[in-house]
This record gives sequence, C-alpha cells and structure tokens, in this order.
Amino acid sequence: MQYIGDNRLTLLRNGEQYFPALVAAIDAARLEVFLESYIYADDETGSLVTDALARAAARGARVRLLLDGFGASDFAPRFRRMLEGTGVEVLVYRPKISPWTLRRSRLRRMHRKLASIDGRVAFVGGINIIDDFANPEGRLPRYDYAVRIEGPLATEVRAAAAHLWLRVSWTELRRRAPVAAAPPPAAPVGDQRAALVVRDSLRHRRDIENAYLHCMGGAREEIFIACAYFFPGRRFHRAIVAAAARGVRVRLLLQGMVEYPLVHYASRALFGALLDAGVEIHEYQRSILHAKVAVFDARVACVGSSNIDPFSLLLAREANVFVDDRSFAEELRASLEEAMRVGATPLPPQRWRKQHLLLRLRIWILYGIARLLISAFGLERYH
Repeated sequence: MQYIGDNRLTLLRNGEQYFPALVAAIDAARLEVFLESYIYADDETGSLVTDALARAAARGARVRLLLDGFGASDFAPRFRRMLEGTGVEVLVYRPKISPWTLRRSRLRRMHRKLASIDGRVAFVGGINIIDDFANPEGRLPRYDYAVRIEGPLATEVRAAAAHLWLRVSWTELRRRAPVAAAPPPAAPVGDQRAALVVRDSLRHRRDIENAYLHCMGGAREEIFIACAYFFPGRRFHRAIVAAAARGVRVRLLLQGMVEYPLVHYASRALFGALLDAGVEIHEYQRSILHAKVAVFDARVACVGSSNIDPFSLLLAREANVFVDDRSFAEELRASLEEAMRVGATPLPPQRWRKQHLLLRLRIWILYGIARLLISAFGLERYH
C-alpha cells in the first residue's frame, strides 16, 4: 500500500452529500469524465446524474460511463439514448453471463463506485447511482460513505479508471476512440496522505484484504469496522480475534435489517466466536446499512466499495481509499459513533447465547448453504 501526500480529502455521508458534490464536479468538467457504478437506477438520482453527464458532453468534455452487466442490467434505455445522443460513451462490464452456471466467472463483477473529473477531482466510495430512499422500508436513507479527492491521489484514480475502461473496450467489437493522454498530474492542494487500493483478478487479487490485515495487525488501541455484508474468511477472522486478544477494542457495526436472508443469517454463525473473543457487535437497525468503512486507532481510515465477504475480497473489482490522517479518521470515527448511538443495537454475548433454538437452526442451515456455494464457486481457500 503506497501512501501519496499533498491531498485534500472530504468525507461525504450518504447520497445527500455525495450527489450534489458529484454533480457539481461533473458540471465543472472541461476535459473528461470517467464514472463507474455497479447500479444505475431509473429514478430521480439517475436522472440527475444523467443530465449532468449529458451537459458535460455537450460542452465538449469526453465522458465515459462504465456500468456492471449484472448490477445495472436494467439500465434505462432512455438514459442510454440521451447519453449516446450527446456523445457520452457507455460500456458494460461483462454483460453476457449465463444465470444458470455455477462458474466463478459469473460472480466476477465490476463493483467499484468511482469518478474522475479532469484528473483533478475524484470520488471513491460505496454509493451507487440510486435514490437513497429507494429501500424496502421506505424510511430513512441508506447509510453509506464516499470520499472526494483533490490532489495527486486524484491522478491515481484517473489512471485506474482509464485502465479499466481500456480493458473493457478491448472486449468490444466496435471501434472506439482511444482514451486521450492523461491530463497533467494534479497539483498538491493539501497535507493529507492517502492510498488508492484496488482489487482485480490479476496483479491485485488480495490487495484490499492485505491492506485491512496490515492495519488490523498494527492496531494498538481500537479497530472500528462498519460493513454491510460481513462474512470474513479465515485470515480476516484470525486477525480480528488476534487483535482482541492483545487488548485492542474491536467494534463491528453490521447490518441489522434483513436485506438478503442467506447472507444475513449465514454470517451470524460467526458471531459466537467473535463475541467470545471480546469483539463488540452492534446491529444497525435504523435503515439499510450499505457502508464499507473502517477506522484504526483513530489515525488510519478506509472508505470504499469492498465488503468483507468472498464476493468482494476474491471476485469483484473493488476500489477503496486508505487515509493516513488523524483529522479524517477522527471525523469518520465520530460519524460511526453517532450512527451506533442513534441507530444500532448492541449484541451482548449473554443474549446471543440465549437465542431461540429455531433461530439457531436457521443460522446453521443457511451457513451450510453458504459454505456449499463457496465450494461450488471454487472459493474453498476463503475458509
């Protein structure tokens, strides 16, 4: 993990802060825009971002939108017509995967959520292009984060976006205009150190997991992780337990609402060992938790798209930013503290041990199914 200095980073919470910042940056674009999203919904937010991309292309900026073939399989035809009519290039990552196969390639998705504008401003996080309030409960918005980046790290994000765009475009039979030469490197604008860490299936297969393990191994006081889908493998589980054993306070803020029953209940088979090791588990109940963030010793923070599960850590293309800056880490930690205080329920070990027999049975059955699926997709090394 290579930290780069001289950046200015802004923590953005939920779409309420993220989308105005994203649209403002796109509206300021003069040269180019790269935007990647796993989901791109046909809703008010989708329209807002689509309009901004079309405006940028109409001004003469080169605009490229990369979507995942599964997550954005329902990408609105009206959006495509509008974008391509103004000169926006749209590519789809792995659009034709059979739903009837159990091959690992079926799950190799583009799960990143990032943007690069003129190589000077970038965004990385977990927020898809979708209305915050479009959730099953229709209550409070999804709980999620992104980070706005100015400075040399924005150049790294641009390089990652251009690299993936080229790789995907090579799979297309149609001729496409080549990616223009990179803009001049972004100038220093601040004093914050950060690193872009990506996961792919070539040179960066374990980079995000290894970055987490490095930070957990170096923690001396506290590890604070908020994760939507938490199903850690053997190495990650051992690192959490080892940290707790050496006196580090480990707190997990996890999904409390049932969004996907298999993941929700299967992951709970791991709770007993974590609670016995002294790990504190809090279940977020106020709305859908979609965050994938962490804070280590109130000094290093992580914001990105990668969950702690086999899909994100072994299969999907992901992008996280690790920030070595106390002020940023303390801001994220304070935000997580507030979320835990107003929206989460602690899970005491005593209550966990007294859970109903039927609930225990459901957890272990679904855990068994999850393990079978992991084996079926050839991911035995994860556990």
